[in-house]
Amino acid sequence: MAQYFEMHPDNPQPRLVRQAVQILRDGGVIAYPTDSCYALGCQIGDKAAMERIRSIRDIDARHHFALMCRDVREAAVYARIDDWQFRLLRAGAVGGFAFILPATREVPRRLLHEKRKTIGIRLPANPLAQALLEELGEPMLSSSLILPGEEDALNDTDEMRARLEHDVDLVIDAGPCGLIPSTVVDMTGSAPLIIREGVGRPELLGVAVGA
Repeated sequence: MAQYFEMHPDNPQPRLVRQAVQILRDGGVIAYPTDSCYALGCQIGDKAAMERIRSIRDIDARHHFALMCRDVREAAVYARIDDWQFRLLRAGAVGGFAFILPATREVPRRLLHEKRKTIGIRLPANPLAQALLEELGEPMLSSSLILPGEEDALNDTDEMRARLEHDVDLVIDAGPCGLIPSTVVDMTGSAPLIIREGVGRPELLGVAVGA
């Protein structure tokens, strides 16, 4: 049965952050808030935990996860980031965006886009997500908490407990999150291209919406 932590959204309790990260290190799957919506997370190298997330969401290998990274420097270990991309990311394009970038050899093959060899990168501004990453000391594998047959992510933590109590190891309640997903930006070309509009504001990147 899943554990349940009530955590402050802006000043998460260090004791609970440490306990949550220990659950991750022990092979657990957690439900936690992000800048866009609640998500499922596990350790990057834990294949069994990743497969549990696939099972919860009923998604196959064609669905790709994102790596939640503490900052651009950590993201650069797992994604090839050129100067213009680095400048854009450092300028504050964080929080509600997911960036598609060419992957480095540090990314496990099971996480790569089969043909393009890319990886999704997120740089959260959410204080709780950042606290988890700081304590974990590495990126967290993440996927929006959207259950099979539904279009929106779960937002009510009581509902999460009821529906996921035998599927996840921890539900973190930090109050309501959003329902709008992240804005997805393809950065594999010579300029950023927005391929899905979400909570991240396109004008922050200075680019037009594409398809």
